[in-house]
Amino acid sequence: MQKYWKFAALIVVVIGTLVWLATAGIKETKTYYKTIAEVGQMGDRAFDERLRVAGDVEGGSIQRKTGGVEFVLVQDKQRLKVSYTGSEPLPDTFRDGAQALADGKMGRDGVFHASKIQAKCASKYEAKPGMKPGQSPPNINPAKPV
Repeated sequence: MQKYWKFAALIVVVIGTLVWLATAGIKETKTYYKTIAEVGQMGDRAFDERLRVAGDVEGGSIQRKTGGVEFVLVQDKQRLKVSYTGSEPLPDTFRDGAQALADGKMGRDGVFHASKIQAKCASKYEAKPGMKPGQSPPNINPAKPV
């Protein structure tokens, strides 16, 4: 009977450890999606939480620097300076006017320090005039079959 108690105690310890690791991992990766205006209204809480902020990349604001990129996100006339120092290369669609999503933390210097950037070029995904959503453009080269 004593063997069963040792085995049961070992199972409880293993399950407890797994639960602890899972909850600790969730806390570290939890990210709040905020608008630029909401980040400004958060006060000191903005410095403690990991955030995701979306907006349009302001034209002419992209500055490539050693080890990163700085740019400005704009949303409803609100501006947020962003400094990206992540290890992944920026997406091909990251350019002036593109919609971007910055994932990181707000710094006390007033700059949002991003570790991840996602971007899409709005014009690339817009429907063309006269086309239905999901419809492919017509084949304009009749010599090549579709």
